[in-house]
Amino acid sequence: MHSGGDALLLEQLKEACERLRGEMAKVVIGQESVIEELLISLFAQGHALLVGVPGLAKTLLVSTFAHCLDLSFGRVQFTPDLLPADITGTDVLAEVEVEGRLRHETRFLPGPVFSNLLLADEINRTPPKTQAALLQAMQEGSVTVGGQTHRLPAPFQVLATQNPIEQEGTYPLPEAQLDRFLLEIRVTYPSEAEELEIARRTTSGIVPNLERVVSRAELGPLLNLIPRIPITEGALELAVGTVRRTRPEEGASSLVQKYVRFGAGPRGSRAVVLAAKARAGILGRPVADLEDVRATLVPALRHRLVRNFRAEADGIEPQKLVEIARDRGA
Repeated sequence: MHSGGDALLLEQLKEACERLRGEMAKVVIGQESVIEELLISLFAQGHALLVGVPGLAKTLLVSTFAHCLDLSFGRVQFTPDLLPADITGTDVLAEVEVEGRLRHETRFLPGPVFSNLLLADEINRTPPKTQAALLQAMQEGSVTVGGQTHRLPAPFQVLATQNPIEQEGTYPLPEAQLDRFLLEIRVTYPSEAEELEIARRTTSGIVPNLERVVSRAELGPLLNLIPRIPITEGALELAVGTVRRTRPEEGASSLVQKYVRFGAGPRGSRAVVLAAKARAGILGRPVADLEDVRATLVPALRHRLVRNFRAEADGIEPQKLVEIARDRGA
């Protein structure tokens, strides 16, 4: 760390994350790794795609996460008839009084994207034109409507959910948009003990009282701390080396060359390094190391690989290909 002030911020970050985990545990049973990856996405200031079958509380996870933070929250339920203006907002004609006379003028009516945290629910249910409405917002933190560019509030984060099993009536996200998600977070079935507790709590009629545990004033310095966390040279080499080994070119494994059309690009390297720094930070460690990179490689890279038809036919998942690329450099 660069200063004693950073060391103090690191301690505050660790304590804030512990409080966030504690508050979320009042509502969300289990899913510790999912919550950790949500925290990584937040503090790395990246977007996250939550993938899981229906009924696993993906929406509840995100709404609870937003409630525990002193941030504005917006939600869009993606449907086949959703229009880009339903996300970004639109210009409307308004009647105003000026010097005793009524005049008509155009005013911008902001859409739900003008939030700190935007829940894009079932993002793959809307056509590509509407999906693309989020591209500029996710990349630049602004939207352009009617030739005017409007800045989004900072911080701005998209937390999108996607159902992986229903294909009819869905539109796969284009690679350009997938690449803008820092992490793809897999939400899996709970254990038997966790499912018993879910059934017990959700049928008790008791509504837990959630508290906001991190104010907006506290959050800003914590977000700015993450890029200043150093990373060891070995960890950096593992991150970049793994990304390069996901590409079907000389030096890649035979399985990667056989099954991958396009590997992760430099944005993937950046995502792994930022995620590793954020993971070290939320755990209260002053330096990101090999353990942090190994823990973040799969969620940071699996959605960036473009497999060929043979991979899909043979049932080869992107996660397996990332693990092969990672282990080849071990």
